[in-house]
Amino acid sequence: MSLFAATLADAFSLLATLDERVAEIVLLSLRVSGAAVAIGTLIGLPLGACLAIGNFAGKHAASVLMNGLMGAPSVVVGVVVYLLLSRTGPLGDFGMLYTPVAMVFAQSILVIPLMAAISRQVIEDAWQRYAEELRVMRFSWWQSVSTLLYDCRHSLVVALLAGLGRAMSEVGAVMIVGGNIDRATRVMTTTIALETSKGDLPLAIALGIVLIVVILTLNAFAFALRGWAMRRYG
Repeated sequence: MSLFAATLADAFSLLATLDERVAEIVLLSLRVSGAAVAIGTLIGLPLGACLAIGNFAGKHAASVLMNGLMGAPSVVVGVVVYLLLSRTGPLGDFGMLYTPVAMVFAQSILVIPLMAAISRQVIEDAWQRYAEELRVMRFSWWQSVSTLLYDCRHSLVVALLAGLGRAMSEVGAVMIVGGNIDRATRVMTTTIALETSKGDLPLAIALGIVLIVVILTLNAFAFALRGWAMRRYG
């Protein structure tokens, strides 16, 4: 048996036997990324909607800044969060460095601009169609934001998936602020990087397979949800 086939066989064996290491790493990854996306949903989606329908000085500059932050290097974000959470930093007294909380903090900074930019585009398109009706009904600014967010909720699933994909595939920031500590802050991406460098390819491939399956499953669910919404609401 070739090395490639043997490595794949060992990787699938780890998955088939529900290896404890794999399960622990996967669950931590889902918790950290899920929490970051939840924060991104609560902050990023309304922020994007406010940028879409707001009329204020600096709106164009804010939109450009938001789009620019979508591509912020994760290692830079990691260093900034590290400085904030280090003992000499402004948040050092909370002792969050090298904990899952620090990882959620870093991932949230990465996903919020992405989710806000997608939300801004979706809500802006809807605002062009419904602005006149909302004005006639004398909706306030916040009522318009909340109404459009609800009306576009199925389209905004794309923003959630993009945020989750960004969070789950991120390596640099969580490595810096989490420390990649075994059984504490080790997630799928950091483990793949570490185990590949160590030569433990079966574990790296097993986690890679899980990561791909999770992303594909979520995208399939979103596609089905969008199709169902289009059939139901026309």
